[in-house]
Amino acid sequence: MTTSSCDKDSSAHAGRSAWRKNLRFGLHFAEMVVAMLVGMFALGPLWSLAWPGLSDLPAVDALVMATNMTVGMAAWMRFRRHSWPRIAEMSAAMYVPFLVLLVPYAFGAVSAHGLMMGGHLLMLPAMLAAMLWRLDEYRH
Repeated sequence: MTTSSCDKDSSAHAGRSAWRKNLRFGLHFAEMVVAMLVGMFALGPLWSLAWPGLSDLPAVDALVMATNMTVGMAAWMRFRRHSWPRIAEMSAAMYVPFLVLLVPYAFGAVSAHGLMMGGHLLMLPAMLAAMLWRLDEYRH
C-alpha cells in the first residue's frame, strides 16, 4: 500500500504545525518568566524605599516578592491579550507555592531562606501546570 503525496504533505504539515505550537508554548512560558523578573527587579527597589525593614519580615517579604512578579507577569499577559480569568489563574499559580510554604515556615520547619527559594522554585511547575490545564490557549 502506498501513500499519496497529498497524505505525506498533510502529515508533514501537521508535524510542523505541532512543532510550532509546542515552540509557542515554550516561548510563552519563557516570556512570562522574563516578565516576572522584570516585575521583581523593577518593583523591588520601590518596596525597599517605601518599607525599609521589609526584609526583616520573611513571610511578608515573600508575598511582596510574589506580588512584584505577578504584576510583571499579569501586565505582559494583558499586553498579549489574555483574558482576565486566565491572568487570575496564572496569578494564583504564582502565589500558591508561597502560601503553601507559609505553613511549615510558621511552625519552624522551613527557614526564611527556604520559604523564599522554595516559593520561587515551586512557582515554575505551578505555572506550567496552569498552562497545561489551558494547553490550547497557550499553544497559539
